[in-house]
Amino acid sequence: MALQTDLFPGPEAQAFDLPDAKINYWPRFFSASEANLLLRSLIEQIPWKQNKIRFYGKESLVPRLESWHGEPGIRYAYSGIEMEAKPWTKDLLTIKSAIEQVSNTTYNSVLINYYRDGKDRVAWHSDDEKELGLNPVIGSVSLGAQRKFKLRHKQFKENGLKHDILLQNGSFLLMHGSTQHHWMHEIPRTALPIEPRINLTFRVIRES
Repeated sequence: MALQTDLFPGPEAQAFDLPDAKINYWPRFFSASEANLLLRSLIEQIPWKQNKIRFYGKESLVPRLESWHGEPGIRYAYSGIEMEAKPWTKDLLTIKSAIEQVSNTTYNSVLINYYRDGKDRVAWHSDDEKELGLNPVIGSVSLGAQRKFKLRHKQFKENGLKHDILLQNGSFLLMHGSTQHHWMHEIPRTALPIEPRINLTFRVIRES
């Protein structure tokens, strides 16, 4: 796909030429030293939980650790898992403030995923829950080990549209516009021996 640059202010902004999508990517939004410090701090301070998910009547553990944070009283649910926001931490507010400067969005919540090794993953999905409203803005920060972020169009069987992005340590990925209506994404499992990774997906939960 063709690559454009500098659609937003900020370091090394990139935009991928994908139909039915608006996706911007900053490979080095945070420096390596900043990202490594944030990674260690979040691993130690966030109250991680391994949720359970029910799929086709069978309950199993989510293959990663999670935590949900945001403004008081904000709730979020996906795949039968319901969460009430824990308070913001200093680190989360630091990251939030930084990405808001290039997102043109004020986020009120964040879902944090902790991938302990290559076995942890997230399956194909779209961030299109009703709480996120029309054309949700998803700000995704990656800390730690580089992982492959796979995208495929919801009409993939007809049009074959797909794209992969290697999410680097300290990177910021912004998905907006109609992206969630037309595209799905996943972080697949890998057999490679890799270090831990934390991904923070900042969102705006709309009041019902």
